[in-house]
Amino acid sequence: MTLLHPFPFDPSHGLSPDALMAVRVPEGPADFAGFWQERARRARRVDPEPALRQCPLTHPDWQVLEIAYRSTGDFPIRGWLLLPRSGTVTRGLVVGHGYGGREGPDFDWPVEETAILFPCFRGLSLSARAPISQDPAWHVLHDIDKRDDYIIGSCVEDLWLAVSALTQLYPWIEGHIGYAGTSFGGGIGALGIAFDERIDRGFLSVPTFGHQALWRTLPSIGSAASVRDFVDRHPETAETLRYFDAATAASLIEVPMLVAAALFDPVVAPPCQFAVANALPKCQEIFILDAGHFEYPGQEAQEALLRERLRSFFQAPWTENIVVGTVPG
Repeated sequence: MTLLHPFPFDPSHGLSPDALMAVRVPEGPADFAGFWQERARRARRVDPEPALRQCPLTHPDWQVLEIAYRSTGDFPIRGWLLLPRSGTVTRGLVVGHGYGGREGPDFDWPVEETAILFPCFRGLSLSARAPISQDPAWHVLHDIDKRDDYIIGSCVEDLWLAVSALTQLYPWIEGHIGYAGTSFGGGIGALGIAFDERIDRGFLSVPTFGHQALWRTLPSIGSAASVRDFVDRHPETAETLRYFDAATAASLIEVPMLVAAALFDPVVAPPCQFAVANALPKCQEIFILDAGHFEYPGQEAQEALLRERLRSFFQAPWTENIVVGTVPG
């Protein structure tokens, strides 16, 4: 499909589906896994102290709660929690957001008997806090020169603490928690899922941060341009960014994964999305979209097909003998 667009570059980068499926990720740093495993161990020791309160939003199928929890560095994270009005909670789902942030929960997730947590990652939307900018071009640069403090790693920790918050509220769902994230949230998801065995499946849509070296060379209207300009001025940060490559992390994921990757995308270059999908060693499925971050003919029908795939993906049996407890409200 040839799409008319206003951009001064080709958002498909002239690559066919076969060429995109052949994209591979460069080898990561020798201590990539060790770096993230140690961060995960530290994050798991943090008590999230989740607090719930009623939300003025209402929905016929979902009870809507506001949630706050504590992340690493004592950073306060806020968001929303949906609980089913009927049935029992037998599993959980953490839903990340794109760089546009989040204004509220999504009520159309095709799941049942699921507690759905919508956190706002640090510095964005409900979790905004100075001096972190909410502008993606600046947020993505926050502490980029400090490997241990870079904002992307901290947002991954926010994901892990979201899982901790769910398991503290509903202990019987531990090991039965999924993650879904789009764009920025997709890249964060790849980095987070790889090092948290409590997450037993994931969905990443048009994920960013894949193949960092390539990501910075391809034209886009997304945060990659900001990172590219910074690295051009500070080339030593290129080595730091190798630790935040979503495709490198994806190569270490061992749970079922569904990735929606686009053939055309002005914000996240398609070969970087496919680098994440192609890196998955097993249990992977790639759902190919005609475009991402862009309206296109047939989009509604394609999204409906993806929604049905998500329904079966997240509602397939997670494990046998799940013990169901009482749902705190």
